[in-house]
Amino acid sequence: MQLLMINPNTSSGITELVVRHAQRFASPGTQILGATGRFGARYITSRAASAIAAHAALDAYAEHGHGTDVVILACFGDPGLAALREMATQPVVGFAEQACRRAAMIGRFSIVTGGERWGPMLEEFVAWLGLSEQLASVRTVAPSGGDIARDPKGSIAMLAQACADAVHRDRAQCVVLGGAGLAGLAAEVAPLVPVPLIDPVQEAVAAAEALARSSTPASAPNKGLQDSAATPATQTVGLSEPLSRRLTGR
Repeated sequence: MQLLMINPNTSSGITELVVRHAQRFASPGTQILGATGRFGARYITSRAASAIAAHAALDAYAEHGHGTDVVILACFGDPGLAALREMATQPVVGFAEQACRRAAMIGRFSIVTGGERWGPMLEEFVAWLGLSEQLASVRTVAPSGGDIARDPKGSIAMLAQACADAVHRDRAQCVVLGGAGLAGLAAEVAPLVPVPLIDPVQEAVAAAEALARSSTPASAPNKGLQDSAATPATQTVGLSEPLSRRLTGR
């Protein structure tokens, strides 16, 4: 099977990091392809950058999505997730959604991530998922995920402390370690945290493989615009040719 992992940041290094980490969790025979945003922020740290990243995710899917079995939106916060599901002809798995739903199965959960502006953004995202009552807290550290990716070893103690604070002060029963730039760090941080630590990359790969293997109509909500007679073609201006074709039904 082929999984397309879309990183709507414009950092190819982050894409390579996430794909490399994801391949560790993939089953034999699963191929993970990476696609990087053509435009926008190097690493998303604000609402404005996230809004642009949603467009970049759709653009990347239009360019690279054909022939793949499942799409993974590889940005914690899942910018453009609903729109991507509307467009895609295969199932779409979001890093943040999958990790939060898995955490909610365990109990009250906290999210730890890089970048201080992500706090309210993620609280709103969890509310959109309908999981606010199970959210203990969102704890952010000052360095962005991009900064952490440049110095992963130097960030472990800081991230572990934030996770411990979520457990001891916020009474979290598990913690989600969010952020594409944090890929690979959950294994390092987990021994320092007294509750289960959720790795979004691991959860997303497991969910994507299960969807690819499933014979149930799990992908029905993700039918593309060109497959829906009820969805009119959309006239566009200034978009990439692949994205314009997707939206116009050509």
